[in-house]
Amino acid sequence: QRRVYRTTTHVPQELGQIMDSETFEKSRLYQLDKSTFSFWSGLYSEVEGTMILLCGGIPFLWKLSGQISGHAGFGPEYEIVQSLVFLLLATLFSAMTGLPWSLYNTFVIEEKHGFNQQTLGFFFKDAIKKFVVTQCILLPVTSLLLYIIKIGGDYFFIYAWLFTLVVSLVLVTIYADYIAPLFDKFIPLPEGELKQQIETMAKSIDFPLTKVYVVEGSKRSSHSNAYFYGFFKNKRIVLFDTLLEEYSALNKEPAEGEDGENEETKSKTKNKKQGCKNEEVLAVLGHELGHWKLGHTVKNIIISQMNSFLCFFLFAVLIGQKELFAAFGFYDTQPTLIGLMIIFQFIFSPYNEVLSFCLTVLSRRFEFQADAFAKELGKAKDLYSALIKLNKDNLGFPVSDWIFSMWHYSHPPLLERLQALKDAKQE
Repeated sequence: QRRVYRTTTHVPQELGQIMDSETFEKSRLYQLDKSTFSFWSGLYSEVEGTMILLCGGIPFLWKLSGQISGHAGFGPEYEIVQSLVFLLLATLFSAMTGLPWSLYNTFVIEEKHGFNQQTLGFFFKDAIKKFVVTQCILLPVTSLLLYIIKIGGDYFFIYAWLFTLVVSLVLVTIYADYIAPLFDKFIPLPEGELKQQIETMAKSIDFPLTKVYVVEGSKRSSHSNAYFYGFFKNKRIVLFDTLLEEYSALNKEPAEGEDGENEETKSKTKNKKQGCKNEEVLAVLGHELGHWKLGHTVKNIIISQMNSFLCFFLFAVLIGQKELFAAFGFYDTQPTLIGLMIIFQFIFSPYNEVLSFCLTVLSRRFEFQADAFAKELGKAKDLYSALIKLNKDNLGFPVSDWIFSMWHYSHPPLLERLQALKDAKQE
């Protein structure tokens, strides 16, 4: 794929009508930079993980956790307390080692290609907030899970699976209402033609829409997106302001007398028209609602939970194998949290790769089906132009190596999606 980025320097003939040479070159350089970053960050991650295993990092951190919890008055019999200290230290270590990579990605690569809208202060405030919120969810959930495994008896894997199912459903329910607003501002889409058209389209396919929000994603990045959430008769749609041509901050002139930071933002995004027209936004939403109407969301949840149940069952089979713990430096104790880490992170690694590939193939199939649904709504022409605009706005590179594409792309390549829409568009 890197060779494709390096050698494909001119717009291929079949792309001539949908992509100009300047945008093609920008996207090529952006993807080449991302590929280089991905290689080095991935290599570092592999080396770090290997060194932690070879040098006994996991048993060392477990002993350190025991010492810290011991100083707080919790002896070895308080395994759950020691597990929580271990988890806190491990996530803190991961956050600190990942910070330089995140900084480079945001303030070098994304900045260089005109996507970053964050200041350094905003970035660190955001990172701290994410860490705190993650701990507030992770630590209580983990402690309850470990407790259920401890008292669950022979069938603990069923209770553990049911618990994680409930937690995942609760998190999906509360995420957009209580967690996401901690990081971004959500405002109701104002009354007007677009909102009316969205409500009409939702009603035409019996989508139980209750609210439409616009999220100020432009404060973080100029990448665009849209999604829906909610269960049963309480569905909400969220549109990124960067998706909407009339709301995108990149399309607006700063008011006279605004501070230098806005001038800097303006200069970074100069001449960059972004977003989709109302008809194109409706086409994109038609695609998203197609996922709901065709049951893709429910199917993904069912597959996820079947996989989760299988993993807990296999965990129950393997957790008694002392050789697993000994291989990772735990000769005298077999802590439950360590068992979860060893089995889920390492033993299941090959299985997870195969599963990930199968889900990628399924995802591409779902994307074609959702495009076809938008086509049936009469949105083929608008979705065609919206996909081209979104590809341009996000600097997607439309040429890919087929093996790389097959393994990594959860969405079909742009040309394949456009070809599927083309006949209907011409009609």
